[in-house]
Amino acid sequence: MRSFARYVLLAAAILAPAAAAASASPAARVGHRTYTTPPTRPLWTGLVDSFVFNRPNGPAFALTRGTGAEYVRLSADWSAIAPVDPPDGFHASDPTSPGYSWSALDSIVETAEAAGLTPILDIGGTPTWAFDNPPDGVNAGSPKPAALGAFARALATHYDGEGGLPSVHVFEVWNEPNLSLDLSPATAAVYRPMVNAVATSVHVVDSNNLVVAGGLDPFSHKQTAKQKWYSVAPLAFMRSLLCVAKGAHTSPMCLQKVDFDVWSHHPYSYGGPFARARLSDDVELGDLPRMRAVLQAGVRLNHVVSARPAQFWVTEFSWDSAPPRKNAAPMALAARWTAESLYQAWRSGVSLLTWFGLEDRRSPSPYQSGLYFHAHSLDAARPKPVLTAFRFPFVAYLHRRTVSVWGRDATSDQEEVTVQRRHGKTGRWRTVGTVVANSNGIFETTLKLKATKMDWLRVKAPGSGTSLAFSLTVPHHPHIGPWGRN
Repeated sequence: MRSFARYVLLAAAILAPAAAAASASPAARVGHRTYTTPPTRPLWTGLVDSFVFNRPNGPAFALTRGTGAEYVRLSADWSAIAPVDPPDGFHASDPTSPGYSWSALDSIVETAEAAGLTPILDIGGTPTWAFDNPPDGVNAGSPKPAALGAFARALATHYDGEGGLPSVHVFEVWNEPNLSLDLSPATAAVYRPMVNAVATSVHVVDSNNLVVAGGLDPFSHKQTAKQKWYSVAPLAFMRSLLCVAKGAHTSPMCLQKVDFDVWSHHPYSYGGPFARARLSDDVELGDLPRMRAVLQAGVRLNHVVSARPAQFWVTEFSWDSAPPRKNAAPMALAARWTAESLYQAWRSGVSLLTWFGLEDRRSPSPYQSGLYFHAHSLDAARPKPVLTAFRFPFVAYLHRRTVSVWGRDATSDQEEVTVQRRHGKTGRWRTVGTVVANSNGIFETTLKLKATKMDWLRVKAPGSGTSLAFSLTVPHHPHIGPWGRN
């Protein structure tokens, strides 16, 4: 559990504010300067792909690790693991109780661990006997918190590392609970006791276990006569859950507490990585600082219960690309947006971003956000340029007589990163500076460089190779969404 161990050791550093720019050290080479990046929060990456991670797919998990991802988000389907009808002697909190069926999830978790990935077990799927509010048409209903807590204890105990199985420490409570297709009623009053029940159970098994709450849908949708499902605006849902009043001066809205270690969101966006939502309480990438402010307010008011500093993660995000999806972001733009999305998330306080899609699905499937093009087998799958931007993100922005750069090397450790410049699309690459990444692989500085909009920058690092070239001309950001033009 290398990734989890690093998480515990670096918990304090994760919340440390990012430095505005790296400090310059004396020139180590003739003709350019060497800069050193101070300590910052890390930026880990992960993948989620229910189409390929729903079985013990060794090649898929090996390919995932090759993308630089350290985490993989897996579905822990309660309704598939628990009995349809609990037999006599069934004790829901005991993983050895007759009626539980763990073998399918065991084989997936073992395969992921063998590939060097840290699993995030996403709990969902209510058995029919555990509903508090039954499903209503397309709306999913909601579980009894006590029954959910009992299952969570069984799940954490099953993967406590004592019975020969991998030790799992990260548990997410439901997918997009502000969306009625996943939870109904989609309210904080329903979700809060669910989170608290899971947290109490998994923390009893191991106090170092992490509970991830949120994982919210980014957009609000009203229920209509034709559209029976709905979603609650994520900031409104979050304020209600954390009992934080709306407004510039945060104040308590109630006195109820919620127990979690990590807050998560799914910030799918329209119009690029810095876009802000059209509606005030929706949350796209550009709105992540507002969401983090609500999290910090909840912590400040002691409404968030955690034995460690509360973290901020993105557990699902991506851009579709063209090709293969018509009207999606053109490939070069999608690659640039991928690097910029990682940057925007990191500078907004996010320390883990999980990408949706290892491989594109076969057309005409709408799921075309993979890091690889679809092929008849994963061995034959071709990587997209998006993969390089995900594995070795790098951005550069032109200012008057300076260029600010940011990135994370693919090894996520301290490496010397060489910055190169090219004038135009076909010129020669020349070294213009060196930045030493910090222990999390983050490098950031402002280069004293007389550049123009015609210039391109890229970086190279041991173990990482070469990043994509990044143009200092900011492209037009058309109103393209994560799934293409709508």
